[in-house]
Formats: sequence, structure tokens, C-alpha cells
Amino acid sequence: MIEGASQLGPMSRKMKRKEIQKFESKYGFKPTTVGVALDSLAVFLNKDNPIDGLSLQQIDAIFSKTHKGGLNNISSWGQLGLTGEWANKQISLYGRNSASGTYGYFKKHALFKGDYKDSVKEQPGSASVVLGVTEDKAGIGYSGIGYRTSGVKAISLSKKNGEQQYAPTYENVMHGKYPLGRMLYINVAKEPNKPLPTLVKEFLKFVLSKEGQKIVVKDGYLPLTAKLAKQQLALFD
Repeated sequence: MIEGASQLGPMSRKMKRKEIQKFESKYGFKPTTVGVALDSLAVFLNKDNPIDGLSLQQIDAIFSKTHKGGLNNISSWGQLGLTGEWANKQISLYGRNSASGTYGYFKKHALFKGDYKDSVKEQPGSASVVLGVTEDKAGIGYSGIGYRTSGVKAISLSKKNGEQQYAPTYENVMHGKYPLGRMLYINVAKEPNKPLPTLVKEFLKFVLSKEGQKIVVKDGYLPLTAKLAKQQLALFD
């Protein structure tokens, strides 16, 4: 978008300040960011893993080398209470590459803005993360809930140890209970006091329509409420 090669900029996080500044220096005004869907950023385990839930503090201790969540390093499934064949299994980490909005969102919210361990196997896409965990019994990874398959399970999460854990469901995202619920966005270059180009405007109206939101659901994501959709329409209508 900043280079002028695209009219639409889909992102799974909000633009960073430096990105907005680059955009503004190109166009002379700030981007318009339209929310188009909801998502549960899920933490996936192999379907055979007995664990059903973790806290964000534990997730941080598993994925991060800086441990800003306050817990000591966790590197084996035995440290999370598993016994038998799992007791000495080393945890295999799967994640996105640094160009991904999902990578940035997870770093900010699950790692408390800390740094990833060097042992995270960075994948080019979310489907690759899920495939990695599917094929690796000791694996753990993160991606949007829409990428869930029968080979993995999306676990419940709590913000802190000892607190109630919530599954990544639509209801829990809507009510702010699931700690990694997020909005998905499309950014557009809308000049102040001028309408969007007709094609761009009609596309966004379609995305926010009932028909468009049915496609959101079909792809495994979560639809906006009618009230939320109306608020987003007002940003450019």
C-alpha cells in the first residue's frame, strides 16, 4: 500500500506507528483501518497431547527467552505436569516468521513484548504451523483458529496461572474472556472528505454485509456483530 502497488492492505494487527508515518509521508494523510472479522489466535497442540489448557504466563515460559511473564523457562512437557512417555519429551516450538502480523500479535500479547526463543521453527504460513504440530507429537504452535484441523486441538487459555481458562470460541472472544481474541483489518487510502474509489468502497461494503460475513464464517473465522459492522461501515461510507 505504501508503495502504491495495492489498494487494500489486509492485516491481522493494527499498523505500527512507523508504518503509519511512512503511509502518511506517501499520501499526505493517515490510513483508514476497517475491522472486517474477529479471530481467536489459537494455541495448538498435537491431538494426542493430554493438556487442555495453559496460562499466558506458561505460554511465555515455553516460547520466550526473556520470560517477561514471570515464570522460569519451560522446555519439557513434564514441567507442565505430564507423566509417563510425556515426562521427558522436549517441547517442539512452531511459529510464524517475523513478517507476519500474527507473529507480532503473539509477541506482544502472549510473550509480554518479550523475545522468541531461537529454537522456534519459523513457518511461512499458518497452515505450515498447524501441519508441523500435526506431525510432531511434542509440538506446540499458534495461528488463527481458521487453520484448525483434526490433527491438532486448540487449547483453553487464561491470562494468569490459577485463573479460569477459556476456550477460543466466538462467545468468549465477543465477551473479552479469551485472552488472544483479536480483530482482523483491511487498510485503505481514503482521502479526507472524499469518497473511496467506487470499486474499493463496494468491495468493503460486501465484506461487511451478511453475505460477506458468511464467507468469514465459512473460512473458519468469526463474524462481526451487526452493531460492529455498522460502526466499521461508518468509517468510509
